[in-house]
Amino acid sequence: MADNQSGKTTFGVRETFGNRFGVVAAAAGSAIGLGNIWKFPYITGVNGGAAFIIVYLLCIAIIGLPVMLSEFVIGRNAKKNAIGSFKKLAPGTPWFLTGWMGVIAAFTILSFYGVVAGWTLEYIFRAVTGFFDGKSAEEIGKAFGSYVSSPVRPVFWQLIFMAMTGYIVYAGVKDGIEKYSKILMPMLLVMIVILDIRALTLPGASKGIDFLFKPDFGALTANGVLMALGHAFFSLSLGMGTMITYASYIKDDENLATSAVQVTIADTVIALLAGLAIFPAVFAFGIEPGAGPGLVFITLPSIFNQLPFGDLFSFIFFLLLAVAALTSSISILECFVAYISEELNLSRHKAAIIGTVSISIIGVIASLSMGPWSGFTILGKNIFDCLDWVSANLLLPLGGMFIALFIGWFWGRKRLEDELSSNGKFSVSYVGILILLCKVISPVAILFVFLHGIGVLDNILAVFGISIG
Repeated sequence: MADNQSGKTTFGVRETFGNRFGVVAAAAGSAIGLGNIWKFPYITGVNGGAAFIIVYLLCIAIIGLPVMLSEFVIGRNAKKNAIGSFKKLAPGTPWFLTGWMGVIAAFTILSFYGVVAGWTLEYIFRAVTGFFDGKSAEEIGKAFGSYVSSPVRPVFWQLIFMAMTGYIVYAGVKDGIEKYSKILMPMLLVMIVILDIRALTLPGASKGIDFLFKPDFGALTANGVLMALGHAFFSLSLGMGTMITYASYIKDDENLATSAVQVTIADTVIALLAGLAIFPAVFAFGIEPGAGPGLVFITLPSIFNQLPFGDLFSFIFFLLLAVAALTSSISILECFVAYISEELNLSRHKAAIIGTVSISIIGVIASLSMGPWSGFTILGKNIFDCLDWVSANLLLPLGGMFIALFIGWFWGRKRLEDELSSNGKFSVSYVGILILLCKVISPVAILFVFLHGIGVLDNILAVFGISIG
């Protein structure tokens, strides 16, 4: 098993990322996923645009960055998987349960995330074959509903996507995760810039720019603030053990704070660029900016359909979605694979196969729960929605909150300074602020997100006649 100094494991020397670009590309790839390109634009639309973005950026600073840095500290110091890290750093304590929440969350999320990622592959195929040509938004919407409820095609594309993910993780840290992250992340950036340029050249695009960058705080509700808090946390892939796992492959002489800031900036910039690609087009064609999740799979294809070379831009957009999904899914699978490899003494190859197959099986069930198995529900939710709800509302916020508390209350200032400074190599004048954030501010903010997610906060406030809707 891993030794903190040598990094040796049962199967030889533990792999590490080759350089900082590899670290940032992989970690940013984990953070930049469907949430940035699919969810961020529509929740921005629902909550009034620029005012929401300003609150979101503040939330990134008080929650996202501190928790990410905490996960980096835990992972690199322990040089183990999410569960093994807590067992090593806090032996004989219940802190390892925090790692368990992360690994279970990773397994759960990838089960349904792979289904949605499969939809992007289907839409790439549809763009190439001209499926959207001449179809109205209503027709595209009916086709989407028919597709997701099908027992065959969504499963086929989900399994293709999971095979791609499994192949990269199977190849290892340097030859798989780092190598492909260095290819996929620049590719993602190029595609989104192409879409931005096209969107900004549309007539009426200025209204979309104003919507994104001119704040209207009157349109921002308390619920919008809580959504900003939640998305700032979830957008960075926090609380599921992925950043702990990736950090275990970071070399001891890397500046963790610099890497965390760079990952956070990359994640936020991509989210804003996604909004810049979508909202000018939305306003140019008179579409409601708060159209919801259907904005991506129904509204945007109908918009592309009205543009010259629309199939080409539709292809680029859904390829962008697929790449973003892949960079995230790699990290999520790696979290689970690292755990079963190290804790069960399995080779990476065996662990990658077991992880890919087991998650894919649950994913098939999740996909079928929107079609032939839709009649089976748990508390009124199908399997897909249950997996989503449990991970988003229970596992991730609780995992993230305990990670912050671990660093703030258990770890100790001296150990924190040593790890962040690489034993004196880097300045860590920010440690006092980080400890304050991890002790109080971040956990309290995440607690609000958790209570809101399970409906308790709303009920408490309702007693006092306060609504956050």
